[in-house]
Amino acid sequence: MNVSPGRAKGNLTTLLWLKRYFYCFKIALCLAMMIITRSAFAQQWESKFVKIQKDGHLLYVPDEQGNIIPDFSRVGYHQNSKEIPKVDVVATLSATGDNDQQKIQQAIDDLSKKQTNANGIRGAILLKKGTYKIPGSLSINVGGIVLRGEGDETKLIATGRGKRKTIMVSGKGKANEIASSRIKIADHYVPVGAKSFKIASTNGLKAGDKIMVYRPGTSNWIRDLKMDQIEPGTGTEQWKAEDYNLEFERVVTAIHGNQISIDNPVVMAMEDQYGGGEIYKYTFDGRIAEVGIEDMLLESEYDGDTDEEHGWDAISFNKIENSWITGVTSRYFGYSCVNLGHDSKQVTVKDSKCLAPKSQIIGGRRYSFNNDGQLNLFMNCYSSEGRHDYVTGAKVCGPNVFYNCKSENAKADIGPHHRWAMGTLYDNIVTDGEINIQDRGNWGTGHGWSGVNQVLWNCTAAKAAIQNPYVSGKNYAIGLKAQKYDGRLKGRPDGIWENQNKEGLKPSSLYLKQVEESKK
Repeated sequence: MNVSPGRAKGNLTTLLWLKRYFYCFKIALCLAMMIITRSAFAQQWESKFVKIQKDGHLLYVPDEQGNIIPDFSRVGYHQNSKEIPKVDVVATLSATGDNDQQKIQQAIDDLSKKQTNANGIRGAILLKKGTYKIPGSLSINVGGIVLRGEGDETKLIATGRGKRKTIMVSGKGKANEIASSRIKIADHYVPVGAKSFKIASTNGLKAGDKIMVYRPGTSNWIRDLKMDQIEPGTGTEQWKAEDYNLEFERVVTAIHGNQISIDNPVVMAMEDQYGGGEIYKYTFDGRIAEVGIEDMLLESEYDGDTDEEHGWDAISFNKIENSWITGVTSRYFGYSCVNLGHDSKQVTVKDSKCLAPKSQIIGGRRYSFNNDGQLNLFMNCYSSEGRHDYVTGAKVCGPNVFYNCKSENAKADIGPHHRWAMGTLYDNIVTDGEINIQDRGNWGTGHGWSGVNQVLWNCTAAKAAIQNPYVSGKNYAIGLKAQKYDGRLKGRPDGIWENQNKEGLKPSSLYLKQVEESKK
C-alpha cells in the first residue's frame, strides 16, 4: 500500500511527540520516586536507647546506672542456635471416629521406650487427616517425641465434660541447688542488660556450668515498691519478701579472673540495697527436651458460650526445655491454646492460633498464649476473643519474647499480668484492645506491679497504660501506636514513652535485628 508523503511526515511527527512524552513521563516518575524515597527515609527514626551504628551493629545507650535494653535474641528452641528439626515419622495413625485417646496414648507410650538418637530424638507420630475424639488427656512425659498432624484436617476433639488439658507435656522434679556451690556477687550494682559481673570467687566454676542467678526478696524492697500497702479488697494479700526470691537460669560462657560472663542478660538489677545477688550451680534431672507438637487443630466440645466444664488448655508444657509447638490451631477452649508453665525453658511457639474461646468473660479465663517460664519465644501467632492474649504470670524470670503476634476482638489487655514479670519484649504486637504495664493494685488477690523492664517495640493497640515501678527498673513504650491513658491507678510514675504514634521506627523489629546480630 502506498503512503502519501504528507501522511508519512505526520506519522513521524506523532512518533517524535510520543517519544518526548514518554521521556518526560519517565523523568517525572523517577523524580516522584526519589521524593517518595527521600520522604520515607526522612520519616525513619531511631530510639535513643538502641541505635544502629554505621557498621550495622546495635549500640545500646546506658542510663545513669548503666542499665540498657536487654538483648532478647537468645530465647526459644536452643536459643536460636539450631533450627527446629524435621523429625522422621516412626508411627502413623488414622482416626476411627470413636474414642482414639487410648490408641494415641499407646503409640506415645511405645515410642517412649525407644532409645533417643544423638540429638535426643525418638521419632514422630503422624496423625493422618481425620477426627480424633479425646475424652481425657494425652500425656507425654519423656523427651524426643513429636506429635504431628496434617494441618487443620487433623482434628483432635476434647469430648465430654470437665476442665482438663488435652495435650499435656511435662517432665518431673525441680531445679536442685548443688551443695556448697553458692557464691556471692561482688559488684555493688549489676545493671539490667549486663552479661558479665564479678563474683567473690570462681573456685569450682567453669565455662559451660549451668547456674542460677539469684536475687533475694527483701522487706525493704517490698516496702519501697509499696506492695505492703495494697489497698485492701476481697481476699487481698500484701506481698511477702520470702515469696520474691528470684532465680534466673543461665550458663557460664567465660571466666576472666573473678568476672564471669553468662549466655543471657540480667533482666533485673542486682542491688546491694536490696540484698545484692548470688549464683549457684544446679541440676534439673527430671526435665525433658526435644518434644514437638505440630500441624493440627484442637477443638473442645462445649454447652453454650459461657460453659466452663469442658477442655481448658489445648496444650500445656512444663518441666521442659528446647522444645516447640508449631502450626497449631485451637477452638472453643476455656483458658488457652498454649500454656507454658514455670519450669518451661527455651520453648518456641509459632504460627499458631487461638480462636473462639468458650467461658465466662471474667478473671482466670481466656489466656490465649500464656507464659510463666523463661527464655521462651512466641512468634507469628493470632488470637481472637481472648482476654489476656499474650501474657505472663507471677514472678516470670525473663528474657522472654512475643514477636509479630495479633489479637482481634480482645476482651481485656495484653502484657505482664501480675506480681512482677521481668524482661519481656513485645515486638510488633497488634491488638484492637489494650496493652498495659501497670500497678494493678488489689485486682485478683493483690496483683500489684505487673512487670518491670518490659519493652514494647513498634506495637499497636487501642490504648495503653505504661507505668514505671517506684524502684528497681523501668518500662518502655518505643514507637507505640496507641492512645495513652492513666491506667487503673493514678499517681504512679509514668513509663518511658518515645515517639508515641510515630511511624518509621528503625529497626522495625528489635528482636529480628538482635537475632541477625547474634549470628554474625
